[in-house]
Amino acid sequence: MKKIEAIIRVEKFDEVKEALKKLESYPGMTKTPVEGHGKQKGLKQQFRGTTFEVEFPQKIKLEVVAQDDKVEEIVNAIIANAKTGEVGDGKIFIYPVESIIRVRTGERDGDAL
Repeated sequence: MKKIEAIIRVEKFDEVKEALKKLESYPGMTKTPVEGHGKQKGLKQQFRGTTFEVEFPQKIKLEVVAQDDKVEEIVNAIIANAKTGEVGDGKIFIYPVESIIRVRTGERDGDAL
């Protein structure tokens, strides 16, 4: 099993969410509002004629745990729906998951997804 952690633009969340819900392999997700920047070191924005810098732009972090053979499909759906082609589109991290336990039933690993 793998954990897919995607940092995406706030305005792309609904598109990504709907794309994931259409997948047969979609087991569910966790959404967390986050702030941060990569190499671009923030954004310059303009509001009512005044330019200002946002050092830590708002983003959404999505976390999905899936079977190994479903990871590529999920990652491809995230990329296809989160990409704008501009700096700040985000990143995807994939981690191995050692074990999963469903608290309510005690089910483990694949059965807990």
